[in-house]
Amino acid sequence: MSDDEAREEKELDLTSQDVVTKYKTAAEIVNKALQLVVSQCKPKAKVVDLCEKGDSFIREQTGNVYKNVKRKIERGVAFPTCVSVNNTVCHFSPLGNDETVLEENDIVKIDMGCHIDGFIAVVAHTHVIQEGPVTGRAADVIAAANTAAEVALRLVRPGKKNKDVTEAIQKVAAAYDCKILEGVLSHQLKQFVIDGNKVVLSVGNPETRVDEVEFEENEVYAIDIVTSTGEGKPKLLDEKQTTIYKRAVDKNYQLKMKSSRFIFSEISQKFPIMPFSARVLEEKRSRLGLVECVNHDLLQPYPVLHERPGDLVAHIKFTVLLMPNGSDKITSHPLQLLQPTKSIDDPEIKAWLALGIKTKKKGGGKKKKGKKGDAQDDSAEAEPMDTSNSTTA
Repeated sequence: MSDDEAREEKELDLTSQDVVTKYKTAAEIVNKALQLVVSQCKPKAKVVDLCEKGDSFIREQTGNVYKNVKRKIERGVAFPTCVSVNNTVCHFSPLGNDETVLEENDIVKIDMGCHIDGFIAVVAHTHVIQEGPVTGRAADVIAAANTAAEVALRLVRPGKKNKDVTEAIQKVAAAYDCKILEGVLSHQLKQFVIDGNKVVLSVGNPETRVDEVEFEENEVYAIDIVTSTGEGKPKLLDEKQTTIYKRAVDKNYQLKMKSSRFIFSEISQKFPIMPFSARVLEEKRSRLGLVECVNHDLLQPYPVLHERPGDLVAHIKFTVLLMPNGSDKITSHPLQLLQPTKSIDDPEIKAWLALGIKTKKKGGGKKKKGKKGDAQDDSAEAEPMDTSNSTTA
């Protein structure tokens, strides 16, 4: 690698202020998009309309930034808006003719992503369509996801390993008599890479293994927590519900069908790297063409998964920057007031929640002032979770 290449490679991580700014700009936009969709989650609201509103907002807002720069900067939707209800786990982003609507007391999971120049910020949030505090098992499953997310935030730090997080979040879910869903992966994020090789496994089992890795300074992660009151073993019920795909850039195949070649050409031009929704393709041709593309591994599908009817599922995802001065959670949305039936009594979980997320740097002079500020940040971040059995930040 030449000096120029090495310099360019180095500039693509958080040591570059420009990169940090792009992550935070993407985060600001996706947080506002989430706020918009949550505000529209009302009885009789059509799910497809909510998904369209989320994606349209992100496209509009990203189009207004980095317009007057020397080189063209790619920006827009990094993951299509999904609105998955009750026992539906994830990836529900239906086609335009879908008539699914929200109802009173639905547990709604909203998942979305935005990028600026390939620097990705993703977020997922769970909202119950009701007035007043969320109670009972619905409160339990959301509190389980939220507390597990707060523990993960404190354990995804330089020097810790991915297995530490896997074990901790399962322990938290069990404290609320809930399960962490199998098959969910938290990925490292890199420029134009939404599913980096460094991952945190949600549940360790013989069928799903990942390499043991250590978190390092200047890395970025999407921490993905999904909890359930059921068995935590989601199933694919209907392949026709799948509408989100991602181009598999390392695969090639000479497609036989004209419709497949047409759709694949459109995908390669419009969505060469990021996941996309089939809703934005030429709909008449898309379904048939997508099947051949998927069958030959040119596209990676994101299937719509379900727990059993009656099971409640919650989803919280956030993007975290592992900065030199500590962890910076850049995507989130405030939860409703929760009144779970369970409370956190386990001393190990309480100790995790008491951990600060800012790093205390050694040294004198100006560092002293910073140290005081860091301590304030720690208590502000950690305190809401001490009372997570009654409310949330």
